[in-house]
Amino acid sequence: MKAVGFYTSLPIDHDQALVDLDLPTPTPGPRDLLVRVQAVSVNPVDTKVRARTTPAEGRPHVLGYDAAGIVEAVGPEVSRFRPGDAVFYAGDLGRPGTNAELHCVDERIVGHKPASLSIAEAAAMPLTAITAWEALFDRLNLRRPVPGAANAVLIIGGAGGVGSIATQLARQLTDLTVITTASRPETQAWSRALGAHHVVDHGKPLAAEVAALGFGAPGFVFSTTNTDRHLAEIAALIAPQGRFALIDDPASLDVLPFKRKSVSTHWEFMFTR
Repeated sequence: MKAVGFYTSLPIDHDQALVDLDLPTPTPGPRDLLVRVQAVSVNPVDTKVRARTTPAEGRPHVLGYDAAGIVEAVGPEVSRFRPGDAVFYAGDLGRPGTNAELHCVDERIVGHKPASLSIAEAAAMPLTAITAWEALFDRLNLRRPVPGAANAVLIIGGAGGVGSIATQLARQLTDLTVITTASRPETQAWSRALGAHHVVDHGKPLAAEVAALGFGAPGFVFSTTNTDRHLAEIAALIAPQGRFALIDDPASLDVLPFKRKSVSTHWEFMFTR
C-alpha cells in the first residue's frame, strides 16, 4: 500500500522531510478494523511528533491521527462494526499513522461517521472535538459553577480548530457567557458566527479587555495557544478559585501567580486515554 512518512526528523522544507512509501498491507488484530482511508486531517500533534521522533534505523515512521474511511475487514473479536461501514477516529500514538491507504485501528476508539458529515468533514473532527470536550467538561467541569465568579468562560484562541469546537460546545451545552479571543477581523467574525457572545483581541492586554465587558471575573479560562504569552493576564483576570485548562506546550509554566487565587490548573491531552 502507499503511505507517507519519514526516516529521520528534518526541516519541513527538506526534500526528505516527508517521503512516499510502499508498505505491506497491515493485518488487523483481534479487535482491529482495517480501514481504507479516504480522508485525513493535519493537526499540531503531527508536526510535534515529526519533530521529536527518531524512527529505528531503516524503518519509516508513518504520521497521521485523524482519519475517516470505509471498513474493509475486521478482526475476529470485533463486534461493533462490519465491512462497508463508514467510520471516523483519532488514531493511536502507539501505532502506525493514518497517512496511508489502509490503516488498522482498535474498534473501541472508532465511531460511525455521522450521515450529516462528508468524509472530509468527518476527518477534521475527532482530535479537535474530543480535545475540546474533555477540556471543557472533564478538566474544567463547566457544569459545576465557581462560587462568586462570573458565569462565563474565556476561550483563548477561539478561531482555531479546538477553539472553534469549544466555542460551539460551550454555547450549546451550557448557560455560560462565552468569551473568545481573536485578533483579526475575519477571525473575530468567524468566532461570533460560531456562537461567541463576545470576542476580545488577544493582541491587547486581556485582563483589561475582559474587564471592559462588565461581567466580572470569569470562573473558567481555556487556553489553546500562546499560553506563556498570556499567563500573567490570565492570572489577573480569572476569578478566585477559578479553573484554568491548557492544551499547548509552553517552554515553561510559572503558575505561582495563581496561588493567591487558589486557581486550579488542568492539562488536556486527548491521547491520555
